[in-house]
Amino acid sequence: MIFSRSGLVAVSLAALLVSGCTTSRFSSMDDQQPAPLQAAPAGQVSSNQLPPPASPGATDPSKFPTAPANTQVASLPPDGSAPAGASDVNAGSVAGVWNASVGGQSCKVATPQTKFGAGFRAGPLHCPPPMDGIKSWNVAGKQLTLYDANGDALARLYSSGGSKFDGQTTNGQAISLTR
Repeated sequence: MIFSRSGLVAVSLAALLVSGCTTSRFSSMDDQQPAPLQAAPAGQVSSNQLPPPASPGATDPSKFPTAPANTQVASLPPDGSAPAGASDVNAGSVAGVWNASVGGQSCKVATPQTKFGAGFRAGPLHCPPPMDGIKSWNVAGKQLTLYDANGDALARLYSSGGSKFDGQTTNGQAISLTR
């Protein structure tokens, strides 16, 4: 009599299943019921107004970064042109990680030179809206522009000398990038 390997495996599995169903190892457990749980204590329920939540940083200011008090953002000309003294920028001078101050709140923005869309990929790190939506960046002349996922500008900044950019978001918030 010749058995195929798959036939032998099938017969072995069937034998194991049948023997497992007829074992007496678990039969003693069928007769035991778990003890009922104790009822939860009952009492009076009261309702009161909760106090207002504490502002972030009220208990430990070091856990919630804010912009330094001496941070000044250069005002931009109302016509959208570059401010006086702004210098030309290039992608190499922008690439890296920046400390951002947006509307008085601090965060970080990573600007690697990884091609993405019409510019380079960008990554906000714990930034407040609208800067939490930065997906890319690009430079043209004196202007650094930060874009969202749709390619719409979120902020326009200009070099303020050294390792600093100042500008504003499209909704008018002051923004500054420093290293």
